[in-house]
Amino acid sequence: MGLTDRPLNSFGLDYGETHIKVKSDVDAQVDALDELIRHYNLLVDYINRNPLFKSTYEPVEEDPSAPEIVRSLIEASGECDVGPMAAVAGTFSHLIGEYIVSKGAQEVIVENGGDIYLKTKDEMIVGLDSGPSSTTGRIALRVTAGETPCNICTSSGSVGHSISLGEADSVTVFADKGAIADAAATAIANVVCEAGDVEKAIEKARSIGGIRGVLIVKDDTVGAWGRMPEILSGN
Repeated sequence: MGLTDRPLNSFGLDYGETHIKVKSDVDAQVDALDELIRHYNLLVDYINRNPLFKSTYEPVEEDPSAPEIVRSLIEASGECDVGPMAAVAGTFSHLIGEYIVSKGAQEVIVENGGDIYLKTKDEMIVGLDSGPSSTTGRIALRVTAGETPCNICTSSGSVGHSISLGEADSVTVFADKGAIADAAATAIANVVCEAGDVEKAIEKARSIGGIRGVLIVKDDTVGAWGRMPEILSGN
């Protein structure tokens, strides 16, 4: 995904295996890094005590005593029928975005490996990278202020290093929660192996609660469902 340039404070948050890019109208770098470290260490501690949590591709049982980040991952995995770590990037984006908003920000863009938390006062154009598809560089989303805060997460079988059991060029999910958006993108992408699977993937999207909409790209075939932001096409 690509974001249009805006006159905002820009900074990175790097800790462990997490590398987050932030643009915001408040300079919250120090506090946001502390928040990232707190959530990251809570997750690592939980994984150390529950090793299966990191490796399973299946949903895990609810754990009311778990920290917030773990509970979010468990909820998303159950809703989308994937492993909890399928939601981790979108969850971090959402948690950090909400934290910066709590510090008084009115505009925030948090990107973690292409998974985005967005809150804006004006419209924002979000470009989509669909790898080898001819649509790359030709499709974008116009997100209005009224559609934010929101989370926009993408899964791909042809772009990046994330695990996908399918071969979609991109599946982009628009949702209120980053965990749901990320897990749903993974779950929907898993069923796309060829262009003819796009309709099947849309049916999968319909079965998942908590998502606003989805945009699916495989080769030159594009499918959309739900309340997506305006889809822009062209050069």
